Amino acid sequence: MNLEQLKEAEDYFDEEDMKAVEMYRKQRLEELKSLQKTQRYGELREISGEQYVKEVTNAPKDVWVVIHLYQSSIPMCSLVNRHLSLLAQKFPETKFVKAVASSCIENYHDSCLPTLFVYENGQIKGKFLGVTECGGTKLTAEELEWKLAEVGALKTDLEENPKKDIVDMMTSSIRNASIRN
Repeated sequence: MNLEQLKEAEDYFDEEDMKAVEMYRKQRLEELKSLQKTQRYGELREISGEQYVKEVTNAPKDVWVVIHLYQSSIPMCSLVNRHLSLLAQKFPETKFVKAVASSCIENYHDSCLPTLFVYENGQIKGKFLGVTECGGTKLTAEELEWKLAEVGALKTDLEENPKKDIVDMMTSSIRNASIRN
């Protein structure tokens, strides 16, 4: 269709067509508003200890919150922050925040870092304290995604635990050792 034909077709745009376009526009705006309500986060935000109750404990009803207590000098904390940034973009309906541990809990031991708390409706639904519980120094974003999905913080499309084979081998080694003894 050339420009002249397009102009001619434009002249045939009647009132019924205008109503249909307007109805589609309203429908699309409602869809976007609905989507915006569920996708209101999308980033890992820094909060202070003073903001903890407001941002985490008193988060809106039915919003999952993942908070990472960290110390910037700890490499594992930096790794977890990188993975949480990726997950925050992938799961914008979940609120991801981080806070320097000492600003939230006085004298919090570095040996407990990184620390992840998972909240829903003001209640802790999951917690991961220290390097081992957080997944170890070779933690991948997929493994962290799986851990958070297991406690309900997000709906993953992963079909199985990315670390499943390792867990199974450890479990079977422990079982075999206890059978022999």
